[in-house]
Order: sequence, then structure tokens, then C-alpha cells
Amino acid sequence: MLKALAQDLSSGQGADMLRAARRAYALAFAVLAAPGLPLGALYLLTRPTATPPAGIVGMVAVALLLACAALYLARRAARDPLLPPRRTALSAAMQAGTAPAVPFLIGCATFSQPAVTAGLWVLAAVLYALAWRLIAGWMGSAADGQSNSEQ
Repeated sequence: MLKALAQDLSSGQGADMLRAARRAYALAFAVLAAPGLPLGALYLLTRPTATPPAGIVGMVAVALLLACAALYLARRAARDPLLPPRRTALSAAMQAGTAPAVPFLIGCATFSQPAVTAGLWVLAAVLYALAWRLIAGWMGSAADGQSNSEQ
């Protein structure tokens, strides 16, 4: 995956840069989310008590708040005027990997309640798809910024 990412980055073409940004996004998500699975399984071995409904609502609210904050900061990074346009979109894509990772990781802490885990993971999947689509817009903005700076 890293070799393909490097090839797409070196190409510099719009479609290749979008593919590179999305690969960077997927890699960032995987790096953030992967430790949650063994840690959640370890936590499950302690036989945690069930989280009350108010606690579940709180976890979902925190997951949404942190995911929205991550997407907001990634969008700001995509518009950073101090970096070259392509670099800003790639940086933003990597930062956006945090948005779906937050509910995924919180879901890993709720393995003792499979319905809660599934709900948080569905939220993570929705956020993953949303950020995936947003990256295309960020790359389009980067291409517009680059063409304007070349004129």
C-alpha cells in the first residue's frame, strides 16, 4: 500500500493525487483503529459491567462531537494557505482518518454489549464514507488553488 501511495504521489496527476489522499486516509484510519481490537478484547476479559443507557448516549455524543471536531480541523487543514495545495489536501485526508476512528475505538470498549458496539461501528462506517467523499472536494480545492497560483 505504501509503494502505491508513493507512486500516486509522485505522479502529480489529479486522479492519482485523489487516490493517494484516499490511501493516506485509509492508512491513517487503520493505524488509529487497529489497536482498539486487541485492547477491546483484553478489556472484555475483565468482564465489565453493562453501560447504562445514559452512559451509552454519552458515549455516542462524545464520539459524534470528537468526530465532527476532527472533520472540522481536517477541513481547515485542507484550506491552509501556507502549504502547497496538494500537500494540504493530503494532510487533511490523513487528519480526517481520526473522525471514523473515534466511534470505532469507543465501540471496541463496549464488546460486552454487542448492540452498542455495532451501533458505534455503524456510526464509524457512516463517518468513514462521509470523509471519503469530502476528500474529493478537498482535492478539487487543491487543484483550483494550484491552477490559480500557476497563472
